[in-house]
Amino acid sequence: MTSTDSVNKTLSSNASIIQLHVEGMTCASCSARVERTLNRLPEVSHAQVNLTTEMATIEMDTAQLPLAVDAIEDAGYHVVVPQMILDVEGMTCASCVARVERVVKRLPNVVDAQVNLATEQAVVQGWASQAHVIAAIEDAGYVAKPLQAALHRMDEDKQARKAAEQQQLQRDFKWALGLSVPVFVLEMGGHLWSDFHHWISHHIGMQTSWLLQCVLTALVLLLPGRRFWQTGLPALFKGAPDMNSLVAVGSLAAFGFSLVATFLPDVLPPQARHVYYESAVVIITLILLGRVLEARAKGRTSEAIRRLVDLQSKTATIERDGQILTVDIAQVQRDDVVLVKPGERVAVDGVVVGGQSWVDEAMITGEPMPVEKNLGANVTGGTINQQGSLRVQASAVGDATVLAQIIRMVSEAQGNKLPIQAAVDKVTLWFVPAVMVLSLLTFALWWLLGGEAALSLAVVNAVAVLIIACPCAMGLATPTSIMVATGRGAELGVLFRQGSALQSLQEVSVVAVDKTGTLTEGKPQLTDMVLQDAFEREHVLSLVAAAESPSEHPIAQALLQAAQKAHLDIPSLRHFESHTGLGIAALTDAHHIHIGADRYMQQLGLDVSVWQVQAKALAAAGKSPLYVAIDGVLAAILAVSDPIKPSTPAAIAALHAQGLKVVMVSGDNRVTAEAIARQLGIDEVVAEVMPDGKVAVIQDLQHQGKVAFIGDGINDAPALAQADVGLAVGTGTDIAIESADVVLMNGRLTAVADAIALSRATMRNIHQNLFWAFAYNIALIPIAAGILYPFFGILLSPMLAAGAMALSSVFVLSNALRLRWFQA
Repeated sequence: MTSTDSVNKTLSSNASIIQLHVEGMTCASCSARVERTLNRLPEVSHAQVNLTTEMATIEMDTAQLPLAVDAIEDAGYHVVVPQMILDVEGMTCASCVARVERVVKRLPNVVDAQVNLATEQAVVQGWASQAHVIAAIEDAGYVAKPLQAALHRMDEDKQARKAAEQQQLQRDFKWALGLSVPVFVLEMGGHLWSDFHHWISHHIGMQTSWLLQCVLTALVLLLPGRRFWQTGLPALFKGAPDMNSLVAVGSLAAFGFSLVATFLPDVLPPQARHVYYESAVVIITLILLGRVLEARAKGRTSEAIRRLVDLQSKTATIERDGQILTVDIAQVQRDDVVLVKPGERVAVDGVVVGGQSWVDEAMITGEPMPVEKNLGANVTGGTINQQGSLRVQASAVGDATVLAQIIRMVSEAQGNKLPIQAAVDKVTLWFVPAVMVLSLLTFALWWLLGGEAALSLAVVNAVAVLIIACPCAMGLATPTSIMVATGRGAELGVLFRQGSALQSLQEVSVVAVDKTGTLTEGKPQLTDMVLQDAFEREHVLSLVAAAESPSEHPIAQALLQAAQKAHLDIPSLRHFESHTGLGIAALTDAHHIHIGADRYMQQLGLDVSVWQVQAKALAAAGKSPLYVAIDGVLAAILAVSDPIKPSTPAAIAALHAQGLKVVMVSGDNRVTAEAIARQLGIDEVVAEVMPDGKVAVIQDLQHQGKVAFIGDGINDAPALAQADVGLAVGTGTDIAIESADVVLMNGRLTAVADAIALSRATMRNIHQNLFWAFAYNIALIPIAAGILYPFFGILLSPMLAAGAMALSSVFVLSNALRLRWFQA
């Protein structure tokens, strides 16, 4: 579909993104066919299909979804109907069950609904949204809630189905191998050892040997090999051949020619009376072996998601109505108090309301060191409690937890296509038909030019072309790398919300960084305090905190927090005055306190020149000094500023090492911004930028190359969306995270360099895969066609072609799996 076609489509205002699980796709031409079928539907705005995840992502009106499902089924593939499991409360008899089933089945896109009174659960099959199903049940007078255990069951069901498929593949392979070995020995043994050939001729007879091979080959084609012609031949007859079509036609051609040579030899010239039963069976056996190895490797590509799902607790211990209960995780409600014992996983997101411990948050942040948790600290579901016990009040449960959102983001990213995949899809869409044509041309040329054995050579070489060119490796080259890379990124605390960011990041040349909350902690803190000899830090700080306590100003709050953190006693105030533009005056029971700028001290008759050196140093660092006078005596000079994050200097150095230009974008005054930039070695500073001006800054920088923008606040969201790649600090706001392509879960800027390095490693991996897949076909198809035979007498037998084809897919998968061990 062209972009013009897409624009010209008339869409409903209810258009949304829908994902369908499609089974039966075995190669890139399959996924391209499904994608083409969907994009032809007028009701579909856009569709893309991922072979590795077996997911079709469609933009259309949900009410028209059955049309898309029917189109996929008509194309010869199977759409897996998803199911949701709900807890239904209030049912008391069979008529209640019937009523709930009836109202649910009436909903659009519901295929079936089954309600169990004993378990009080409803199993709903279809694509209706969970919210709509719950609303319908509640309108009928019952209470419905999502069963969070369904996530585990669905995952377990999928794994069970995949395991069953793998077991069936292994059984088919073993049968094919067992039946193929005698055929191979009977036919090839005689070619390899002349004595064996004479032994067969003398004791069995060549005709009997051929009959035995015929029977065994027929069993291979009818039993383990039936999967190829059952799907491949219908696809061929519909004019959309796939990989199965190539294998089916190739093996059946070898078998058919051999049948003629066995039972109607007079039809063939004497020099063409050869059988190729061994080629037919070995083709099937080797390709089944390749599929077994593929299935194992594909299983490992999705291990990241499986490990994330395994992090979710199945049960939780809660306090409810004065009792300690162990309940299914789905029964935990917001505000429940969850007890977390030493060594247990935290069941839900929440706030510590009792106890003290250290929690291993590596699964969220990638940081190996446990984090101390005291009263009021936030904890995340799936993290591991260390030695102490905790009482946690649940703030997020079910799909609202951080872990559930991570699983969702990783799953969506793995289903995305990279821009490079679009080019591959265009090639693979026409590749199989082109191979069929090449095979026919090969057959025709050898029949015309092959001499006495023309027919035999024509069949062998045509079959070899069919088998060698199966585009499995092409279809697997990109999606497998994406799956492994996004999973590895999640383990490192880097979440790719958009899979396309994997390609875009490695093209970035400029990294723009927000200052507050990204380069810095985002919270003003007391950073400097120099005292006169006659004063003690604790005493001065307690009086400063007392004086600032009535103010809501961020600087005042920073000073108050510094005293509280030091556990100082803060005296009460008798009087407080604010002098705009100068400072404040306060009175405790024992002391007069004045805090303000140098001109305020001068008005009080105090000489601040004693701290001239310190004041210049603070100003050079972009900090504004404040002076403290106690009882008319100059006591201290201090500064409150937003400190740089400990990880920031290393992050900037890592970005420079990758050859990137770093630009700081800040709303702060130029003096402060440039002082921080000097400390960090930042290349360029754009200061005093209003929130709505950040987009214009990004647009200007995009004239220099592709730009990545890193931010954390609500005001960063437009810039994150404008940048070629937006990276949100995971400790920032939800809006910033939702606007970003990549989320840095640990809040460390060093993760930016990790993400870029992973992006570059992934694209190298994809290019390696694509080079192998295309170079393999470009190099071996002419050899399979027999181009070397006139010069060197070399032909590539169908058996070797099948082995080479299987190995090419295994190579691509194995290469993609190397990303599991990526280290920045």
